[in-house]
Amino acid sequence: MARRTGGPRDTISVTGITATGHHGVFDHEKRDGQPFVVDVVLHTDIRPAAASDDLADTANYGALAGRVADLVRSGPYDLIETLAERLAEMVLAEFAVEAVGITVHKPKAPIEVPFGDVTIAIHRERG
Repeated sequence: MARRTGGPRDTISVTGITATGHHGVFDHEKRDGQPFVVDVVLHTDIRPAAASDDLADTANYGALAGRVADLVRSGPYDLIETLAERLAEMVLAEFAVEAVGITVHKPKAPIEVPFGDVTIAIHRERG
């Protein structure tokens, strides 16, 4: 994969990947599980894939979604920060991208007041 110099990278986004995980600091979260939603933004150069029109020259977002769901189902982790890091590590290890943005949503977090969502968002680049 050739690195582009300067300017913004192209992105491929897969949002709303949903799976049940058993992450949280409370026993009932680990026991009962809850939905987690993950958004992934891949930073890559899409020009080789556009030129060849070949799936082998880009990130297979179907495979990506499956791997993300698998990892959400694994664990458990106490913190969604840990889940986000593990997801970013997996993407960089398994997909030919320059960087990845991960957002983990925990919409059913055990919070005592009304709320819309809890998210952790990270950006990691190939080292």
